[in-house]
Amino acid sequence: MMRVVFAGTPDFARVALERLHAAGFTIPPVLTQPDRPAGRGMKLQPSAVKQFAAERGIPVAQPRSLRLDGKYPDDAAAAREAIAAAQADVMVVAAYGLILPQWVLDAPRLGCLNIHASLLPRWRGAAPIHRAIEAGDAETGVTIMQMDAGRTPATCCWSSACRSRPTTPPRTCTTSWRRSAAG
Repeated sequence: MMRVVFAGTPDFARVALERLHAAGFTIPPVLTQPDRPAGRGMKLQPSAVKQFAAERGIPVAQPRSLRLDGKYPDDAAAAREAIAAAQADVMVVAAYGLILPQWVLDAPRLGCLNIHASLLPRWRGAAPIHRAIEAGDAETGVTIMQMDAGRTPATCCWSSACRSRPTTPPRTCTTSWRRSAAG
């Protein structure tokens, strides 16, 4: 079975992780953003991805950065050790929130795949579901692409569209990501 390093943070990413786990892939580590203050009491809350991984005993790393020459080099070095130890075939990334440096892209044998919550290139970048709703797009979807360094156009591996339909109550980010994640 393929070994998959997974990197993601919000609910949209959790759905992708659930599907990989249910398909039987070996997921040695999961990378996700550090816990953040949330709610009325502003208590630290784990990400949706961390919650799912913890419930299933999947190891979790929460580096603040992956840049070895950046502000948090110790976090990046620990993440590099975890990724190397995983001996992954591929890394799957979904709304992770950090730009991956070249050493991360080179670590898995087959490279890194990104699950992006839009039909690229329309809403490339952060918050594609929000942008599609704000623009009133009639069609949204998901694109899976082979990642490369920087933000240059990557190779598209797969794309699936879904028609946005008027709903009552109005369409929200939550309802849209659920439709996109469901494929």
